[in-house]
Amino acid sequence: MKNRIKQVSPHGKKITDGVPQGSVLGPLLFHIYVNNLPKTINDNNIPILFADDTSIIVKSPTPKDFQTNMVEAFDSVNKWFKVNSLSINVEKTHYIQFKIKNKPAFDINIICDNKSITPATDIKFLGIYLQDSINWSCHIEYIIPKLSSACYVMRIIRPIMPTNNLTTVYYSHFNAIITYGLPFWGNSPQSTKIFKMQKRIVRITMGYRSRVSCRSLFKRLGILPLTSQYILLLMLFVVKNKHFFILNSENHTKVTRQLNNLYNPSANLTVYQKGAHYMGIRIFNNLPPYIKEISNNIKKFENCLKKFLNIHSFYSLEEYFQHKFFTS
Repeated sequence: MKNRIKQVSPHGKKITDGVPQGSVLGPLLFHIYVNNLPKTINDNNIPILFADDTSIIVKSPTPKDFQTNMVEAFDSVNKWFKVNSLSINVEKTHYIQFKIKNKPAFDINIICDNKSITPATDIKFLGIYLQDSINWSCHIEYIIPKLSSACYVMRIIRPIMPTNNLTTVYYSHFNAIITYGLPFWGNSPQSTKIFKMQKRIVRITMGYRSRVSCRSLFKRLGILPLTSQYILLLMLFVVKNKHFFILNSENHTKVTRQLNNLYNPSANLTVYQKGAHYMGIRIFNNLPPYIKEISNNIKKFENCLKKFLNIHSFYSLEEYFQHKFFTS
């Protein structure tokens, strides 16, 4: 841009760079300005830009290479910032090491403008709390107070609102929270806390006491239990991102009933087995054949799967995998 925008700071100094805060063009111009930032990072690392937040995923099999890649990636970003008249907020910049259970973290020393970048055991990323151990307990504890507030609101308004309106309140104030990021944290052992809260709000909506079974209530309201909701959202993630998966037909030429199933790689790590990729393959392969056959039509697939899950109202993955219509 040839013409610089002149502003006056609260201290009376002229500002010759940038755009007025709150302007309509501000976000667009900012995205154009930082568009070449990812190109400064080498191919071994993955940059993620969202608005004015910049994150970098660094992966390496050895501690030495891991530290080298971390330092190089940070130095590259820091140099780009300085060349482009920007600065890193060191106090808000952290790094987190994802590791499997009982594995110690590496000691990494990253310096920026004579200040150390501090490590973190958990961090909020796009509204989801990530932990170095990837067990999701921090995120679940983060949303529990919000869900408690939704239950309280439902209890207050129930006597003065019809059931149809209460269902709308449920979807906007409770369901919107539990479905955000659900394909990633929905298989966590701590998710049972969220399921208990979901059953609580369903009982409140229908005016029943705490000891009443919820399975029939879920069906009457047309609400999917947490596990069924997890299955639905994870399957939509799979069919929308099939390029991340491999068909059995691509690995085997022998004609079998599982030829059009997704290839299920062997895995020993529990954290990977519970993850979205591995569990997505298992759940997809155990879908009824008539649902798998329409997976290329996403809308039809979603409607058919949602109807199936509403009928069966699965409370757990064990129930789902043991269903008599499924084949291994």
